Amino acid sequence: MKIRNKILLYFSATSIALVGILFFVMYWLFSEYREEEFQQRQKEKILSTLHFISEVEKKEKELTDAIDRLTINSILNEKLLIFDSSKKLVYASLDDVSISYSGALLSELNDHKNWIEQKDGLYDVVAIYFTSNNKSYYGISKAFDEFGYTKLSFLRNLLLIVFIVFSALVIALSIYISNRISKPIARLAMLLSNYKIGISPINSIIQTNTFEIRYLHKKFNELVSRTNEAYNFQKNSIHHISHQLKTPIAVLISEQERIRNKTADKIMQQEIDTQITKTRSLADIINILLEISKIESGQSVHKHSIRADELIFDCISELNTLYPEFIFEVSYQPDEPDAEKLTIYANEMLIRQAFQNLLNNCVVYSDKNGKAEIKMDSSQTGRLAILFINAGPSLSDKERTFLFSLFFRGENSRNKAGFGLGLTLAKNIIVLHKGTLSYTSPSENINVFEVQLPLG
Repeated sequence: MKIRNKILLYFSATSIALVGILFFVMYWLFSEYREEEFQQRQKEKILSTLHFISEVEKKEKELTDAIDRLTINSILNEKLLIFDSSKKLVYASLDDVSISYSGALLSELNDHKNWIEQKDGLYDVVAIYFTSNNKSYYGISKAFDEFGYTKLSFLRNLLLIVFIVFSALVIALSIYISNRISKPIARLAMLLSNYKIGISPINSIIQTNTFEIRYLHKKFNELVSRTNEAYNFQKNSIHHISHQLKTPIAVLISEQERIRNKTADKIMQQEIDTQITKTRSLADIINILLEISKIESGQSVHKHSIRADELIFDCISELNTLYPEFIFEVSYQPDEPDAEKLTIYANEMLIRQAFQNLLNNCVVYSDKNGKAEIKMDSSQTGRLAILFINAGPSLSDKERTFLFSLFFRGENSRNKAGFGLGLTLAKNIIVLHKGTLSYTSPSENINVFEVQLPLG
């Protein structure tokens, strides 16, 4: 997630959540206060009615009318029941509100429990036990707090509107703040994404008041400068060293050929021919390093359509002069593929070296059976897969991590000549041709190198 979106999400979510919790607590406290305040009014209503009953002696009908006139405007939508000490109903208000559970409430009231409050839907129910002038009374009030619920509804709507407006303001403010904070970071990230090794970036100034961003920008420019220096030094070193080595190697090959022509010993001639072949391979590697340095420096290299299988057969023929007893078995999938599905667009010298390194790897790291299998799989659309399979000690999981690293040699390389450059060079060449090179070991002592290349 981008830092801008993180700032926007964290700031707005935290602010909105805190305000939402605050508003909820306010609403809940007001709701509790409304209930307590209304139930207190009910209690006072019951007590005032009981005082009135205990102090005024009238006929029952006259008493009822007097109480109703006294309380008609006190609480709306209320049912009030008054009972004497024997729990006989002595007064009931004229409302139609029912209290079917009055008997249960009366049975709970006594000297020790003289107050009960509960809810019946939106109605508040209060029951009390009261003693006046040595007489005991019970009172039950069930009422709907219309005015209180109206205020509670108004508060809820008000808080909801304020919450929505506040959320919108917080989101807008978060967008503004996140843009201000993340703009220099995004600018620095864009510079990093556009940077290419060996090409100095355009000098740019990041407008920011943040010390850390200015410091990162400064260090980024220093890093770019040093990286370019190291890259140019490496590129020029390979270029100059390769050119310096080409002349003595050419002289060495010429001297070997001259010595070969002076001797009539067949065995000696064969040995010299082997040395000449190895020296020429070294010259080819130098040429390949030059070509790779050209590609990395942005120069174009010549590519054309090549039959991959024919190139592999040429490499096998060259290796058979050095290892005549080693057998390469080449197979196709499907058995009779189209020529177009075996044709790749590549630099012949580079791709030849990659195939030669992989084939030579099969020879060097095979067991005593002296055989390797090459599978040409053209069944995929737009790609050619070439599998180099040999039987020999496989690599451990740890060794596979470093397999294509420079100068890496596994446990199976002991007592074998080499510098740990062949596979690294092969992978670099394959990658330059927009392909992939991978290693697997489907079973013990079986090694598979798979090359995937786009078709020409």
